[in-house]
Amino acid sequence: MSKRALKTYLSKLPKKALEEQIVELYEKFPTVKTYYDFAFNPKEDKLVQDAKAKISNEYFPLKRRRPKARRSVAQKFFKHFIKLGVDPHLIVDVMCFNLEIAQTFSKEKNVPDSFFRSMLNSFNEVIQFATVHGLLPEFKERILKIYTETQNQKWLFEDEFSKALDIID
Repeated sequence: MSKRALKTYLSKLPKKALEEQIVELYEKFPTVKTYYDFAFNPKEDKLVQDAKAKISNEYFPLKRRRPKARRSVAQKFFKHFIKLGVDPHLIVDVMCFNLEIAQTFSKEKNVPDSFFRSMLNSFNEVIQFATVHGLLPEFKERILKIYTETQNQKWLFEDEFSKALDIID
């Protein structure tokens, strides 16, 4: 069904039937429930704190012994926040937090080369996202600190991290 056909169908429905369909969607599909829960009560700060806690738990677990250090956990939060329409400022904050916690982790642990490649991807993403949403001036200092720390820790792909910063200049 096309968007146009859907609009035509919905415009012909009586208000009561439309309300019943929306309630049914809310009950059947978790994504619809999540959307409406956020739309009517956007507790963005709570979402951000939960995301930061789960990202931190990937690198410094509280219940298990070994860290998993998966970038995909943070990526899921970014995509989810974008879908919900969370304030881009908060999304960039979580993106930077992800890199900062990974840097703290890499100081203490021996990490594989793939870790540095995925963190490079995260670094590029945060710069691009901040640029697209006009938040680069606000986060420039924090991004530069992340870059400086990559240099201090002698992370692999130093040149690529440097190239990513060219956007800032």
